[in-house]
Formats: sequence, C-alpha cells, structure tokens
Amino acid sequence: MRVFTIIGGVNGAGKSSLSGVLSAESSELGIIVDTDKLTAELGGDSIKGGKSAIAIIDDCLEKRVNFTQETTLSEVRTLKTIQKARDLDYFIRLYYVGVSSSDESIKRIKNRVEKGGHDIPAADVERRYLKRFDDLAKVLPYCNEVRFFDNENGFVEKGEYKNGQLITKGENIPLWLKELRTYIEKKEYES
Repeated sequence: MRVFTIIGGVNGAGKSSLSGVLSAESSELGIIVDTDKLTAELGGDSIKGGKSAIAIIDDCLEKRVNFTQETTLSEVRTLKTIQKARDLDYFIRLYYVGVSSSDESIKRIKNRVEKGGHDIPAADVERRYLKRFDDLAKVLPYCNEVRFFDNENGFVEKGEYKNGQLITKGENIPLWLKELRTYIEKKEYES
C-alpha cells in the first residue's frame, strides 16, 4: 500500500517534532518533505525551498513511493497533491497537531528562533490560526485516516475523524478540538 502522510497544523504547533516521533515508530512515512528545512538548507530562500519541496513531492508521486509532507494546509497545492495521490491509489493519512492559541504558536516560534530555528512573522501565524479550520475542512473529505494530537504538554492523541464526524478520545478534551467539532457539525448542518 502506498501512503501519503500529511502532518498538518499551524506554524509552531510541533509538526516537525511529531514527524520525528512518528518516524521512530513507523517506516510508512517514507521521504519526509519539510519545506522549512529545505528553505534553511537553501540559505533561507523560501521560494527555492518551496520549489524544492514541490520537486521532491512530484518525484515521490512519479516513483509511487511513500512520502510525508509537513504543512499548515493553507496552500491550495496541498489539496492538489492529495487529489493526485488519491488518483494514484495512495492511502491518505493526516496527523493534525493543535495548540490552544495563536499566542502559544508565536511563543513556540520565538523559542525556536532563540535556538537557531526559523522565524515566521506573527501576522502570518495569526492569519493562519484564524482560518485553520477552513483549511482543514477542505482536506478532511479526501483523507482515509485522520488523527488529532494536542501538543500543549507533549503529543497526546485526542481524536479522529471518521464518516464525517470528529470523535474525541479520553478526558480533558482541548478547547481547540471542541471548537473544531462544533465547526464541523455546523458545516455538515449547512450542507
């Protein structure tokens, strides 16, 4: 089975950290495409980093190998990649990482920068945080498996998406996941 794994979430949520945890547990991730890492390797040029990521993804699809993409889901290209992968009989798996607020994301990014990592302008983080559910809702119908992780205190799986419904797991469900469930239910009601 060919697998396209998406590790999604807003900037600073912990996508790269989750990739590291998952790659230690599974060989299904295949080639991990981290645009931020590619950008850093190319001297900070985000356009070159993005083009490099697209080339790697296209190569993976052409060769029909497993691959993983870290993404905020805010770009239309992610949906196009999902659709192309589905046409090639890939199993689409989404691991979504959430945090409690854009302020938490900004704080994490600031901490990352202090350790030598890349920065993201606060205005971009806030904009993406506000539309995160819209971006997520666009890809959910195309995914074969969706799991939600809260990253307030380490990665804790708190939900999954099945048959158009968000099913929460355990106690102490984070507010962002409750808000997402309400958002999904409202979208279903409206359609």
